[in-house]
Amino acid sequence: MRTDMAMSTRTHHMSAAIADPAQGVGSAAAVPGRACAESVPCLDIAPAPSGATVDPAPFGVSVDDAPFGAMLPRLLQLASPMLPVGAYAYSEGLEYAVQAGWVHHERSARDWIIGLLEHSLARLDVPLFARAHAAWLDADEHRARGVSAWLLACRETAELRAADRHQGQALARVLAQLGDAGARAWMRVADASFAVLFARAAVRWQIPVQPAASALLWSWCENITAAAMKLVPLGQSAGQRVLFEAGSRIPVLCAAGVKLEDDAVGGGAPGLAIASARHEQQHTRLFRS
Repeated sequence: MRTDMAMSTRTHHMSAAIADPAQGVGSAAAVPGRACAESVPCLDIAPAPSGATVDPAPFGVSVDDAPFGAMLPRLLQLASPMLPVGAYAYSEGLEYAVQAGWVHHERSARDWIIGLLEHSLARLDVPLFARAHAAWLDADEHRARGVSAWLLACRETAELRAADRHQGQALARVLAQLGDAGARAWMRVADASFAVLFARAAVRWQIPVQPAASALLWSWCENITAAAMKLVPLGQSAGQRVLFEAGSRIPVLCAAGVKLEDDAVGGGAPGLAIASARHEQQHTRLFRS
């Protein structure tokens, strides 16, 4: 029987596989407990007094951009797990990570999710999302397609590319059914990425880039945490603790990610790439990735 110490050591090494590419697979970027020790401010908005308006500044929204009350329902709709894009069918390598024993309890699940959030999505998806948002604001569909192709080219495996493409095309279908006739063509675009269609919806619904990017990351966190609850399995309270920590980090990660220059864009998650590639050959699977 393996001891708790052996299991902890194994978790330490495997979760570190989602490290910063500059540090390599052996980095301590995902060492259990390290991220918890970092101080990240939470978004705290007090209720407005009776008759007063809510100050949208903490979300990076100006009054000139869109009324906060009108924007919020659309933002929640985009981030909702009810958005019919099939996100529930994808674990993005987590299913293999659980089978291999890399993720096997709350702490290792938290390391996997927070590690990917910080070292992959915040450095790749968020800055490219910001570029797509700017392209849609300029009504530059050619530039938006270029960003979408760039994002898909950064997906390390066939499963990850297919997951992004299928969800992007599905979101295009949703937008077309909600009155966005221009989105219909994206249902057949081979390089239709989810983030770029998400940005299209945000611009159409007058949602500024930073809160929209936060909704994009939140929807990813919620989906992967739900997969972890099924696969590890995790209890509902454990899932909420993971989401609570992820949620406290998202505003800071988005604020930095939307400002990244082209030379700085790119995530590093070798553990994800390995897990996704091996998941393609996994004999018994619940998820498509």
